[in-house]
Amino acid sequence: MSIRLQQATPGDIPTIGALAHRIWWAHYPAVIGEVQVRYMLGLMYSHEALQEQMEKGHIFWLVMDGGDIIGYLALSNQGEGRFFLHKFYIDNEQRGRGIGRQVFQELLAHYEGLRALRLTVNRQNYKSINFYFRIGFTIECCVDIPIGEGYVMNDFQMLYVPRA
Repeated sequence: MSIRLQQATPGDIPTIGALAHRIWWAHYPAVIGEVQVRYMLGLMYSHEALQEQMEKGHIFWLVMDGGDIIGYLALSNQGEGRFFLHKFYIDNEQRGRGIGRQVFQELLAHYEGLRALRLTVNRQNYKSINFYFRIGFTIECCVDIPIGEGYVMNDFQMLYVPRA
């Protein structure tokens, strides 16, 4: 297993979108229901939405295992060493192999000046919450984010601060 991160380009948008659909449909219906999965995929993973995120400065990374793309990340620089992790997804078939922890270490290696990393995660997404705890995140607060069509993301905002 040779895990590495490769910065994505606009040419990778179709690959990211296809992988997102596969991951989301395998994981999220049990958490938020099929109708909301369909809505959120359209909202956040259409070609146009991904392109707009890249144009806004979101940095996308492909998770590579040899020559295979097995996941993706996206984060944005909030200034002064603070970053927000918008996306951290590994293909469901690859889970349980310690890849998430390796990917996180690779990400930290790319951002040596990182002082704080925040993310949001659905409060019912127990597997992901527990993973984030294991790699050093703590819950900072609860956030409820309206996303349209009457849907609200009921999330924990989590914080990672590297040890000095």
